[in-house]
Amino acid sequence: MPAPGGSAAAPRFSIVVPVYKVQGYLRACLDSVLAQSCGDFEVIAVDDRSPDGSGAILDEYAARDPRVVPLHLPENKGIGNARNEGVARARGDYLLFLDSDDTLLPDALESIAARLAATEDPDILVYDYARTFWWGEAKRNRDAEVLSAPGPEVGTIDDRPDLLRLFTVVWNKAYRRDFYLAGGFSFPDGFYEDAVVVYESLFSADRIALLDQVCVHYRQRRQGNALRTPSREHFAAFAQYERLFAFIEERPALHRWRAFLFEHMIDHYLFILARPDRVPAAARAEFFRRAAQHYRRYRPADFVRPKGVMGVQYDALARGSYTAFAALKLAARGRKKAAGRLKKARHTLGKQAYARFYQLQLHRPLDPHLAVYAAYWNRTPACNPLAVYEKAKELAPQVHGVWVVKKELADTLPEGIDYVVPNTPRYWEVMARATYFVNNVNFPDAVVKRPGQIHLQTHHGTPLKRMGIDQQQYPAAAKGMSMRKLLQRADRWDFSVSSNQHTTEQWERVYPCSFQSLDTGYPRNDVYYRATAQDVLDVRARLGIAPGRTAVLYAPTVRDYQNGYVPRMDLARVTRELGPDVVLLVRTHYFYGEDARLAELQEQGALIDVSRHPSVEELCLAADALITDYSSIMFDYANLDRPIITYADDWDVYVKSRGVTFDLLSGEPGDTPGVVATSEDELIAAFRDGSWDGAEATARRAAFRARFCQWDDGHAAERVVRRVFLHQEATPEVVPLDERTVAPSPREAAKAAGTAGTAVTTLPAQADASDMDLAG
Repeated sequence: MPAPGGSAAAPRFSIVVPVYKVQGYLRACLDSVLAQSCGDFEVIAVDDRSPDGSGAILDEYAARDPRVVPLHLPENKGIGNARNEGVARARGDYLLFLDSDDTLLPDALESIAARLAATEDPDILVYDYARTFWWGEAKRNRDAEVLSAPGPEVGTIDDRPDLLRLFTVVWNKAYRRDFYLAGGFSFPDGFYEDAVVVYESLFSADRIALLDQVCVHYRQRRQGNALRTPSREHFAAFAQYERLFAFIEERPALHRWRAFLFEHMIDHYLFILARPDRVPAAARAEFFRRAAQHYRRYRPADFVRPKGVMGVQYDALARGSYTAFAALKLAARGRKKAAGRLKKARHTLGKQAYARFYQLQLHRPLDPHLAVYAAYWNRTPACNPLAVYEKAKELAPQVHGVWVVKKELADTLPEGIDYVVPNTPRYWEVMARATYFVNNVNFPDAVVKRPGQIHLQTHHGTPLKRMGIDQQQYPAAAKGMSMRKLLQRADRWDFSVSSNQHTTEQWERVYPCSFQSLDTGYPRNDVYYRATAQDVLDVRARLGIAPGRTAVLYAPTVRDYQNGYVPRMDLARVTRELGPDVVLLVRTHYFYGEDARLAELQEQGALIDVSRHPSVEELCLAADALITDYSSIMFDYANLDRPIITYADDWDVYVKSRGVTFDLLSGEPGDTPGVVATSEDELIAAFRDGSWDGAEATARRAAFRARFCQWDDGHAAERVVRRVFLHQEATPEVVPLDERTVAPSPREAAKAAGTAGTAVTTLPAQADASDMDLAG
């Protein structure tokens, strides 16, 4: 079958994408390729035994588009060997390499194809790139002028020697596959593997062409870049340069490039030594000695060292004196630290009261049996932190949990809860000495994370709306928010809890930090698999839901583009139209205060205002159905396998003001949880004709539940506690979806108890307001 936009013949391009631990970025990479206007390509995506969900993402894309060819390696081989495997499978006229966290710009392949045709298929085409940063900025390659400098349309490296001074990467070049294979080029093991292929191929090419256009966005990851991780892996640089010098020595025509390669090599070694995020401190002297050996071994007889500070470092290498080299670095570091201390001293003046007490506590040893919990900016215990707290009391009773709670809420706490009020002496003592920190938001900026402390970020929802650094694109959502501070807080996370693959990918991308994802399910959702029929009936009784009535929970989310609570529907009309058999439970977002109109409607018996009910999980258990818009409650409620009605009267505005991660209204399997209504009339009609709980709604709900309730099975809290508090494997294994036993619906609970069941609501198709008034 011909590929979309291509043919059954060999494609023009083979794009080799090595894949390892990039599940948060991989979709963007693949989407950028598959959306190209030039469709004559194949994507050889090499899963280098990635331990995350990257392999499954490749298979998902391959199932949708035959141009994606996934290779799953049986063992991790490293990025160079993964690329070699991809090249071996490639069929295209040209080889392109694209890292799996980078993206192609729109129409990049069309521009590359046009330039190749105009220059009659050169050996190598070099094009440009731009660095992209988490805060949304893009900066073009600082040496871009090399691509626009005067020179022949096609030539050798002698015609364009400045190409050797560009960033040594393979993903800004298209290689004619016949040339690449004939040259015997391949990536070696270890770091800095690009340099070998780049220089060997540029030295060998008879025909090199240029394209003065940005074709690749090179993602600058805050964390997770292996090259910026201190390790002995950086010693691989020595083997790479030994291979390059051997390549030159075997080819007399290339001997003229010895001086260039020598200076480039030494500059590279000095760069590695200058960065604290490269070679570990304990191995720096050894790295220096190896660099000095290469200096003596490969130094051309007529080489003239640079002048200035760089020349002094060259001298230290020439003499093999690490002491002299370290002294240079120490002096520079001392000047920098002095400036930093002065700045810090100025910043902290006037903040001495609790700061001094806190600083004293920070010098005391950590308490290995102390955990701090907080939820929703120090409101009462709730959500995932509460579920973890309760399970920790059972499985790790040696760990004492203390909650951080606002002073005005302290009197509402259940008996037996130990708590501290923010900014009190005991609060600062606990924050300084606790080993475990559990929150569904972030702890304050003033909290210092000490070595040995473990931060567990549980979150409080599955992201339909854009979160983290994605919010920068939506001013209403990011109003008053400092992204740098947000990420500094996220830098404290050791663990991040997720309930499904979609969430894991989103968190890893929008919070580019070094946490480990706990793919355990959300602890707060355990109750949906543990609750009994009596539990369901007891909750309904406490809420005042009369037997036989259908309870519909209406829980809209906050609107970033509005100030205060603005009702999205005429609640009086809707409750009247739904009739006496239905009771509406209305829960406004916790950001909003009390609403006088809701209180009035409740006094009239038209609805039940549950906005201040302490447990949203109880409300879900009590409800026969859920009406919501874009609130993450839909993902949790889906565990119960009960009807979900999406009321989206302002979808277009919401998408533009906040942004979304998928199209909730598409109707595609996994996107839409049930019936969709975009007006009050459509909402009422869905209840009148029974479609709110019909066959189509049920099918949509099943697909939605399979996608978003992936790891919720009643054991999430146990998995979290075992991994974080007990340092064990996150067990037990997730129960398959079709084997899970969910809490009974209110109707099933009533039947089990032998009482009147809730009504099956299908309103008369021709009913009007007067009918409802008479009935009620």
